Amino acid sequence: MKLLRAGDHKRMPWKNGGGETVEIAVSPDGAGLAEFDWRVSMATVASDGPFSVFPGIDRTLSILEGEGMTLFIEGRAPERLTQASAPLPFAADAPTSATLIDGTITDLNVMTRRGRYTHAVRRVSVDGAAKLAPRGGIILLLCHHGHAEVANLSLSALDCLLVSAGGQDVSVSGKAELFQIDIQAIRLR
Repeated sequence: MKLLRAGDHKRMPWKNGGGETVEIAVSPDGAGLAEFDWRVSMATVASDGPFSVFPGIDRTLSILEGEGMTLFIEGRAPERLTQASAPLPFAADAPTSATLIDGTITDLNVMTRRGRYTHAVRRVSVDGAAKLAPRGGIILLLCHHGHAEVANLSLSALDCLLVSAGGQDVSVSGKAELFQIDIQAIRLR
């Protein structure tokens, strides 16, 4: 297990230069935007406009703060994404733009390199104790609000815990809203 404290997340410019992203975790460690196998980050979006294009990458977006945005993803009907919405998966190489619903938002962005890794993102509410069943591989638990404990490690808002789960349940206690991010390597035959 590796605890990634909110104050230690890495700030960097967007690929298209239109804003700033906060990198929570990336693999391999230290990989840049062209080399990563998987990446978890947050971005503040303050104006309407295009998304950066990432060839060969699948992404999932979730709204952390703000009213949300409407996404225009090539080949799909417009998608309204709010804090109440389920995380939205789509191809990061599909031309995409966004219109903010009512002011600045912060989003959670999970990306994996297609053909090497897959991912799934879901919201989890904990009030007391819970067991989270990972899909295998790696699980990241991002504390959105509240406080949670995992194996004597305490998570506060925007802290993240990276766990090599190996398919075993992860015990969580506390009162928190979390994002569970499962990342799996694709086994080539």
